[in-house]
Amino acid sequence: MTQSAIGNRQSAISETPLQRALRRFLRDRVAVTALGVLVLLFLVGGTFLVLKWANVSWPHSPNEPQLTQKLQPPSAQHLLGTDNLGRDVLSRVLHGTYISLAVGFLAVGVSIVIGIAVGAVSGYFGGWVDNTLMRVVDAIMCFPTFFLILTVIALLGPSIWNVIIVIGLVSWTGVARLVRAEFLSLREMEYVRAARALGQRDVRIIFRHVLPNALAPVYVTAVLGVAGAIMTEAGLSYLGFGVQPPQASWGNIIADGKTYILDAWWLLLFPGIAIFITTLAFYLTGEGLRQAFEQKEGK
Repeated sequence: MTQSAIGNRQSAISETPLQRALRRFLRDRVAVTALGVLVLLFLVGGTFLVLKWANVSWPHSPNEPQLTQKLQPPSAQHLLGTDNLGRDVLSRVLHGTYISLAVGFLAVGVSIVIGIAVGAVSGYFGGWVDNTLMRVVDAIMCFPTFFLILTVIALLGPSIWNVIIVIGLVSWTGVARLVRAEFLSLREMEYVRAARALGQRDVRIIFRHVLPNALAPVYVTAVLGVAGAIMTEAGLSYLGFGVQPPQASWGNIIADGKTYILDAWWLLLFPGIAIFITTLAFYLTGEGLRQAFEQKEGK
């Protein structure tokens, strides 16, 4: 074995599992390209969120009606055309970016926290605790998620915060099952037994020794979950139960344009493309992470 090969092998051995997964991920051109698209979307969303806080309307006001310019096709003045109230579609799509990303990340954050807590307790303690929590998970998973969200939103009232909270509260079951499976395996490892023998408390063992080694599938689920949350928010907004007008959202832009589908195709096409590109980028990034964590060393 050459000196270079020995050095590479020693370097690989000294890497943590997360570092090895990151190295494999960076070799996946499709996943890295998708991640680059997501970074661009974050920059766009952050920029237009700052512009909103600063009360700056660019390239046009996303909410101010201009009835004399309604249903104008794409042109030099309005690159993506205008809607039925004369509002610039490009401005509304760009401002809708931070709404979709905020809903996706905050909703997934809620679901990840609940899922990790339930899965960790269930997998670590086992027995009747595990049986009870898993029956609760099974009961929640029996309900069609979208219709459950729709029902709760109808009862609570439509708003962006209700959408975030409800999506998070009904989408944690998958994370809980993944974390539970990891804990069932890891709790029998020698370092966990050694920690128990030293008298360390269960909470410290869970968060210090077991949980960091159980998070690999959670990273993948979180990325894929953001795409699902964005799709759910778009569907709710389309039905009138999500983000409320005049606030721009990709879903309600499409909802406003469905009446004019034969006369103003741009009202459905451009926000639809935004949803497609965003969700595809999240799915490809998540798939790249999954392969990076599952790939065996040497491949």
